[in-house]
Amino acid sequence: MQLSVTRSGVILKAAALVVTVGFAFPAAYLVWRNFTFHSDPLGVLFSNRTAGPLLRTLHLAVLVSISTALLGTTLAWFTIRCNLPWKRLWQTLLPLPLVFPTFIGAAALIRTLNPGGLLSNWLANIGLAWNVEMRGLFGAWLALTLFTYPYVYLPVAARLRRLPGSIEETARLLGDPPLAVIRRVVLPQIATATSAGTLLVFLYAISDFGAVQLMRYDTLSRAIYTTRLNNQPASLALSMILLGLAAVVVLTERAATHRFETSTPARTRRPVIYNLGKAKPLAVTFVAGSVAISLLGPVASLADWSIDGIRIEAAGGRELLVSWTNIWSPIWNTTLGSVLAAVAAVAVVLPAAYLAVWYRSRIGTVANAVIVSSFALPGILVGLGLLFWTLKTDLGNPLRNTVALLVFGYVVRFGGQTMRTSQVAVATVSKQLTDAARTLGANWLKRFRTLDLPLMASGLLAGGGLVMLSVMKELPITLLIAPFDFPTLTFKAFNSIEEAFVAEAGIWSGLLVLLSGILTWLFIIRRAEHFD
Repeated sequence: MQLSVTRSGVILKAAALVVTVGFAFPAAYLVWRNFTFHSDPLGVLFSNRTAGPLLRTLHLAVLVSISTALLGTTLAWFTIRCNLPWKRLWQTLLPLPLVFPTFIGAAALIRTLNPGGLLSNWLANIGLAWNVEMRGLFGAWLALTLFTYPYVYLPVAARLRRLPGSIEETARLLGDPPLAVIRRVVLPQIATATSAGTLLVFLYAISDFGAVQLMRYDTLSRAIYTTRLNNQPASLALSMILLGLAAVVVLTERAATHRFETSTPARTRRPVIYNLGKAKPLAVTFVAGSVAISLLGPVASLADWSIDGIRIEAAGGRELLVSWTNIWSPIWNTTLGSVLAAVAAVAVVLPAAYLAVWYRSRIGTVANAVIVSSFALPGILVGLGLLFWTLKTDLGNPLRNTVALLVFGYVVRFGGQTMRTSQVAVATVSKQLTDAARTLGANWLKRFRTLDLPLMASGLLAGGGLVMLSVMKELPITLLIAPFDFPTLTFKAFNSIEEAFVAEAGIWSGLLVLLSGILTWLFIIRRAEHFD
């Protein structure tokens, strides 16, 4: 029996080492390529060509972080701890902007808010003019704020639900007015949730490609993409800067989490609800306006694009490039790629989860750190590293333009999402039951199939669902390494937007948002409600 346990541990350690190397490979290859591709890598790294994109990236990320922290925290406060009407409705609608890839959200804002868009046409009917242009820093900031604030809203809302109301009640009994209670009691206790969500938004903002590409704002990710073929030294140098910036954010997040780490308070049976009084209409207007501009407006834009195109075709105008005969292939490819990536991510992360939970192995700890950190690796860097590897090496060339390489890129980018759920799933398996099955003669494969897997299924499905949702919306990896004969909804929607095929963009984007919305409901909103 001891020999079997030892053998299982060795197999798990070997598998975890292979997985760790795989997750670290794209970033490591980019670093190696940067310092071997040309004679003066440091000179290019610190040149004027890299300073501009870096400063613009930081400028955008700071602005988006501030605005999402304020917006997400305020919305969470109104919908969780105030006597706001229709609270259940707002709590359901406010996370839904997560279903929009940022490039679709940015395109919807351009179509809705630019001169000649839906808003300007509506205002013109009542005699008002609208001349705001959705481009550059302002456009990128607005798009990222509207479609990433749920990363702050969700953790802050969860924290507010569980704050012990006794402390607030005591402060009020001692004579503190409501604003003082919020400032002195509530805000310090939600600081961890707010900072964690804000750092995630900062990381998202520095790595986003879709919104900044459509808004024509030249950040690091956009500069990397535009220079990848005609100026590879600059592209590699910009990649090093983005990689370093992402590493700083991850280290900051770890330090902040450790610094503010506190035990999770037990959920109070009677949370303190604050009376908005005369401010209630303003609060309702604020929450409703947030939903309208971040959710209803984009949905209306997509519907308007699609309906206009269908109407024009029906009237004998331009024929749509979307039909029942060619619509199923992108849907199938999107679903297939997402499912393959989800299954592969869960499978490759499991050895590290077993080592971390059951064996307390250093290899498991290292594997866990690398896998989780890879989630902070911007998709543009994963795609670029794998693209250069297939173009410049004999070993990688056979994998060029293959689904296997695409799935590998997805797993590296999003596999870290399954680590926590996998560890929780492994912890649900009783070692006593496993030892009993081993004593009865069941080998490791039979034990895993008949005992471990049924007990872990719920947790593994949750992690796999998050991967599926993320893969469906991933843009730069898909653009850089997807096979030419494997079009996805993301690829179709982005290309239609870039080529100004508005009706087709609306149809492809609508299908993508619909699939993404179903998964968001199942694996984010519904799970959040389940754990409330």
